[in-house]
Amino acid sequence: MSQFVTTQIIEGVIMKNILKKTENKILIILLLFSISIGLWNNFRQLWMQDNGLDPTQISKILSFGTLFCVIGILIFSKYIKLDKIKKFITVALLIKIINLIMLFFINNTSFGAFINLSIIIDIIIERLIIISIYPLIVTIKKSNTLYSKRKLVEYTGRDLGVLIGGFVIGKTILGIVFNYNLCLLISIIFSIVSLIILLNVKIENVETKTSNQNIFKYTFTNKLRTTYLLYYLVGQIAYFTALGLKMLTLTNYLNFTDSGATKYFLIIGIFADIIGIVALKFLTPKNDYITITIKFGIRLIGYALAFFSNNIIVVICAMSWSLLISTAYENITDAPYINSIDLDKQLAFTNLRYMVGSLGEAIGTFLCGIMYSIGLRYIFGLSAFFMLAQLTLAYILINQRRKLNIK
Repeated sequence: MSQFVTTQIIEGVIMKNILKKTENKILIILLLFSISIGLWNNFRQLWMQDNGLDPTQISKILSFGTLFCVIGILIFSKYIKLDKIKKFITVALLIKIINLIMLFFINNTSFGAFINLSIIIDIIIERLIIISIYPLIVTIKKSNTLYSKRKLVEYTGRDLGVLIGGFVIGKTILGIVFNYNLCLLISIIFSIVSLIILLNVKIENVETKTSNQNIFKYTFTNKLRTTYLLYYLVGQIAYFTALGLKMLTLTNYLNFTDSGATKYFLIIGIFADIIGIVALKFLTPKNDYITITIKFGIRLIGYALAFFSNNIIVVICAMSWSLLISTAYENITDAPYINSIDLDKQLAFTNLRYMVGSLGEAIGTFLCGIMYSIGLRYIFGLSAFFMLAQLTLAYILINQRRKLNIK
């Protein structure tokens, strides 16, 4: 009997170590893929501008990409099942790599329509991969802290991507002048390494049991979940109305150099990661009202001042605070609602949330493109309107959550 118990304990320890190694591999994949995103996405707007597109055209392409992402999730969500998720991410990564390689070779050519289509495909595939990685971790470790851990890894990876881009862009290394296209090449390399690691991840004994309840019924018959998705939609519209073309805003409107803009995003990202870690420890969930006021209240005031003053210094401060707080505080303001979702509905709700977020991003980026041609102050004025609505919904959410005693 004691030998049997000892064997069970040893097997349990071995399995725990295997699961831990698998989880770490998946987080490494997320880290490398996020580096690829941070490196490419921060220069994608400038790359498109170099290929003859104006800001309004760029905003439309980015909007269409995120809008089609909603359609893509609707179409492919039935294929993103827990027992098939590794295969899905593998195929998606392969498509993304091939697509980016084509973009690399058609740079500065006359294939304008093909470039637009490739950018849209890139956005769709990128989002499908990101929404699939979190459920992949859930297949091997059920934990209510995974959302925060995943977000910290994702944002850190994006910051590292910005760091790499900031280090090489405009530099001459071994006789090679590093431009946006070479940043795209480095991004491709990180994606390939992610794919290689993924192929070596073993997912066994995946629990495929999920609820038969329709995710729309599960979500929209619940006041808290419905309010949360509305809050998230309005928040995405507010954020991307102000910052949907942030790289172009810095370089075209505020006269930053490409290298200066990259360093700016890097500094903001590093501080956001630090604040996020500290805030996650001290501000969740006991100081909800303080947290919400810091994130949204001050941001709303900054946007309003940017609109009324039309002053470049105020605009930079408003942008900086928005970028800093949006990243740092997402773990705090969103995690309680994400973690309250039943585990057997996590995958479906993640897809639904991403659909709502992508819709908000598409609307916000489109509005940003329209306001961009009118004047910078109007970008922040319109965003402040949506920010006021999100702040109101944030306070409503806190009251609803406290009544349900959700922490």
